[in-house]
Amino acid sequence: MIPSELIKGSLKTIVLKVLEENGRMYGYDITRKVEEVTKGKIKLTYGALYPVLHKLENEGVLVTESENYNNRIRIYYSLTKKGHSVVAEKVKEMKDFIESLESIINLKPGLNYA
Repeated sequence: MIPSELIKGSLKTIVLKVLEENGRMYGYDITRKVEEVTKGKIKLTYGALYPVLHKLENEGVLVTESENYNNRIRIYYSLTKKGHSVVAEKVKEMKDFIESLESIINLKPGLNYA
């Protein structure tokens, strides 16, 4: 399993990309999808997920919809128009970050990188 401190800075991008690919989802759905796609390597806690969802909603990136399901209220999240452009921006940032990490991980002793 990947440590939560490594996931923390990527959580917005993870949530946005999952919503972009799957459409309207509720919190438990998001956690299960991330776990499924990563083969259990990334497990999102509700304590980490819901603050991010609320922040993205406040930023106008997500909208919520309430629905009664088996006598319980379920809150569904989906991307706004702004959200779709934010996903593209966040994914590009993440790809650049991953490339930079790979450069650091693959450092060879004695080579000049200037």
